[in-house]
Amino acid sequence: MRDARLALVPQPFPLPIGLRLAQASRTVERAFDAALADAGGSLPVWLVLLNLKVRRPANQRELAEAVGITGATLTHHLNAMHASGLIARTRDDANRRVQVVTLTEAGEAAFLRLREAAIAFDARLRAGFAETGLAALAAGLDQLAANAGTAPNAPNAGPSTSATVAPKPSPATAGTPSAASSRVIR
Repeated sequence: MRDARLALVPQPFPLPIGLRLAQASRTVERAFDAALADAGGSLPVWLVLLNLKVRRPANQRELAEAVGITGATLTHHLNAMHASGLIARTRDDANRRVQVVTLTEAGEAAFLRLREAAIAFDARLRAGFAETGLAALAAGLDQLAANAGTAPNAPNAGPSTSATVAPKPSPATAGTPSAASSRVIR
């Protein structure tokens, strides 16, 4: 009976695209984590700093969603960042339940260091690709997400049992900050 089932498997058996994608994703994530660690940071710290500088979320829930973590996990990271001097927290005089989170000078410096590491890592990932190849890769990744059912209104997308999470900013979105670094966090 076992031989009959094996006869249905195409030879040579191609590596499933989802497995290749998962393997590549883990490899890239580990390398990015290492690049951020070499610059004195981590992915969670980078994402918090980036979102405080660029996206300016209105409250802690929005910041947690933007970073792609739970509110409790965000609180843990904010506590560690406060203890290490990267952020300052003060109570809003108008609403004592609201904390105003600002980047300190050390937080601004950490943002700049991690931004440089992210930009260099992005350049490393883009090496060997022509712009048309990068565009095709982006389109292919979008199609894979649609096929998996995670993209809204995805053609050929089956039902999805997982919640859609806001995409995390890529290293390429680590451009020059556009405004002040004060943010209100609830």
